[in-house]
Amino acid sequence: MQIVQKLNKKEFQIALGKRIKELREIKKITQTELGYRCEIERSNMNRIESGNTNPSGYLLYKIAQKLEVELSELLQFKPRVNKK
Repeated sequence: MQIVQKLNKKEFQIALGKRIKELREIKKITQTELGYRCEIERSNMNRIESGNTNPSGYLLYKIAQKLEVELSELLQFKPRVNKK
């Protein structure tokens, strides 16, 4: 039996950041380029990907647009699973 763990705020930010980085790398876009497309500094994009900030809903919408994915795809990250 597997139980999906709920994520706390920090765990969510980290998982979201990893997902954004994963999608960005698939598209072969640098942090600098994605930041430029989203009208934010590269350092802010780095903070998002590192899970060190909580981006606004609108910024997530812009990131999804610039990565050419649905907003829901940004939230499709692997949850932690405990096996029992």
